[in-house]
Amino acid sequence: MGKGDRRSKRGKIFRGTFGKKRPRPEILRKAAKEAAAAATASTSS
Repeated sequence: MGKGDRRSKRGKIFRGTFGKKRPRPEILRKAAKEAAAAATASTSS
């Protein structure tokens, strides 16, 4: 388990990907949720 292991946290950091071992930051999740809500609101009007 190291940088080459896609399943480990270190491997995710090395590759720049996210998943169960390395979830996306909470701040980004909140911003994405607000953007999705705004897009849905503007589409349905």
